Amino acid sequence: MPDRNLRSWTAMIAGFVRCGKPKRAIDIFREMKQVGLKPNEATVVAVLAACADLGDLDLGRWIHDYSDKSGFTENVLVCNKLIDMYIKCGCLKAARDVFEGMKKRTVVSWSAMIQGLALHGNADEALGLFSEMIQMGMKPNDVTFIGLLNACSHMGLISEGRAFFARMTTDFAITPSIEHYGCMVDLLSRRGLLQEAYEFIKKMPITPNAAIWGALLGGCKVHKDIEMAEVAMRHIHELDPHNDGYYVVLANIYSEAKKWEDAARVRKMMKERGLKKTYGCSSITINGVVHEFVAGQSIFEKWNELLVPLRQKGYVPNTSVVLLDMEEDEKERYVFGDSEKLALVFGLINLPPRETVRIFKNLRVCEDCHAAFKLLSEIVKREIVVRDRNRFHTFKDGSCSCKDYW
Repeated sequence: MPDRNLRSWTAMIAGFVRCGKPKRAIDIFREMKQVGLKPNEATVVAVLAACADLGDLDLGRWIHDYSDKSGFTENVLVCNKLIDMYIKCGCLKAARDVFEGMKKRTVVSWSAMIQGLALHGNADEALGLFSEMIQMGMKPNDVTFIGLLNACSHMGLISEGRAFFARMTTDFAITPSIEHYGCMVDLLSRRGLLQEAYEFIKKMPITPNAAIWGALLGGCKVHKDIEMAEVAMRHIHELDPHNDGYYVVLANIYSEAKKWEDAARVRKMMKERGLKKTYGCSSITINGVVHEFVAGQSIFEKWNELLVPLRQKGYVPNTSVVLLDMEEDEKERYVFGDSEKLALVFGLINLPPRETVRIFKNLRVCEDCHAAFKLLSEIVKREIVVRDRNRFHTFKDGSCSCKDYW
């Protein structure tokens, strides 16, 4: 273009965000600043969405400060995006501060805050906020109930979850979507009510997708139910035969039961279908620079140093997450190479003392890392926040914000 105006730049930033390329969107935003253009409210909304997707807290904070100075925080849409950004960057308090400071709130504001509290394991606060929302005369929507059901699921609140699912229709005339049914299957499966979850799926008025059966499969792994896992996997084979994650879960179930031949059969099936296990990738941002780690890289000197107090506090490596039949010491070396451990060690080396370590992972945090991080948060005297593909885990003083691992 012979001439680019603010609208041109903003359109490109928003476009890359919608295409799932937040890093490119932020690069374009930085180019725009270099040519001397100042972002408007539309630009700010687009960049905040990119920061949320990428977990770029530093830039998100800069945008917040800029929006305050420019008067943009009077705009409800900007505030809603700020809440979403802080939640997805693991800063729940900052999100709550924005929410509390809003002069006007929409159903999006309330729903975003409820969902954020749920993702961070604060179920009681999420349910309390919903009660406050109703008292204020705000009518909830379908997204609100996804947040509520997620809160119940993560904290194992069976009766509350059932009540919310019923109230959607009876009190607010909201027809449950596939996402709401998925939340209920997840809730029942987490609590070990696998047969009830299976019957619930069979009675669904809409056709269950692979995610529904995947939630049941996840519950089978936690509660070690091989028979039900095989039932769930038969449906997944038909609905999503090329998703490697489900095969890995099934192989894990067999491995934990010492059924090595069955685990090998699943790996062979993956190979025959051209599937490769998605490797764990974790990132951490230090001084505005994103550092990425994949499973298997080595920063073992610092990790070995941390292992001494870890073992003294009773930490025993959970080698059941290793799918292969190998010697125990080999399995230990394998789990020590998990990407989130590498990112944590890098953060401990490079961040100032007491500063919160924020890690983002593309897969679920493994059971061994979850157990180790709880103990490490007490040993190193700092908060560790991990965002995985499902939720946030805030490790502090030897405990985690979630009720259980899964």
